Amino acid sequence: MPTAAEHEALSRRRDELREELAHIGELRQGSLSRRYRRCGKPRCHCAQPEDPGHGPYWSVTRAVHGKTKFRSIAPDAVRQTEEQIAEFHRFQRLTREFVDVSTWLCDAQLEALGTAEKKRRSPPRSARRSTPKPSA
Repeated sequence: MPTAAEHEALSRRRDELREELAHIGELRQGSLSRRYRRCGKPRCHCAQPEDPGHGPYWSVTRAVHGKTKFRSIAPDAVRQTEEQIAEFHRFQRLTREFVDVSTWLCDAQLEALGTAEKKRRSPPRSARRSTPKPSA
């Protein structure tokens, strides 16, 4: 059973997490990728062995209902997309911690109720013991 100070600290942390979650900004789930491509023309610079190819081309991929979704990102939107993905990761971290803290507090409440219930009324113990059944 948590001490009163521990309970108070967890309650404060839960309130802080609620406040942080209320201020979540734009978020985007997925992974940002940078790709280079070769066009296949034999005289193009991309046909040279040391050349990385044409690009970079940016895209975000994410899973939706078990299928991978792909979205191209304009080069001038890369920074904004990185910030949105970082905000999504922050959201995930905050919600995991919020659930953990809330679960801990709810468990402590149940323990306190169980202790109070046990103190209020204890079921009478049966004096009669059941006899073991013979094994076949």
